[in-house]
Amino acid sequence: MLLGRVPAIDIMRTLQVGDRPTRLAQAIAEFGRISKTQHTLTYIDDEAKRRSTLIQLNRGEGRHSVARAVFHAKRGELRQHYREGQEDQLGALGLVLNMIVLWNTIYMEAALNQLREEGYPVRIEDVLRLSPLLHPHINMMGRYSFSLPEIVTNGELRPLRNPADDE
Repeated sequence: MLLGRVPAIDIMRTLQVGDRPTRLAQAIAEFGRISKTQHTLTYIDDEAKRRSTLIQLNRGEGRHSVARAVFHAKRGELRQHYREGQEDQLGALGLVLNMIVLWNTIYMEAALNQLREEGYPVRIEDVLRLSPLLHPHINMMGRYSFSLPEIVTNGELRPLRNPADDE
């Protein structure tokens, strides 16, 4: 409660004399480094934590990869000169990324269901490795047609492509 009544500037003056931190400030800084050191040591010692961290980093990079592909125009630069315009551009980018993930998730589930129906073994370990962040099949440039086939307007999915037909 005492700190709530003391202005932050007074606390800063207490912790610093001139350009140098006081011994109290140095002690607080060292104390703050303890948890960081504990985290680092746990990370080094725990293979599961390292693997989990790497998985999260890969997911983040996968999302950035899709964002770079979508945001290719104007060399991936925000061209709006005002903050609200930049926020609008980034919001639209996030919306498009979410639509790609949703589209991929729906069709991946449909493909997995079809494989199961046809008697192929679908292992959970393999399913867990799938990512809805893949995008080579999405036309990022060119012409777009927004006329929906009748099957889609009736609430069905487009037919899945048969890889054997590509040979």
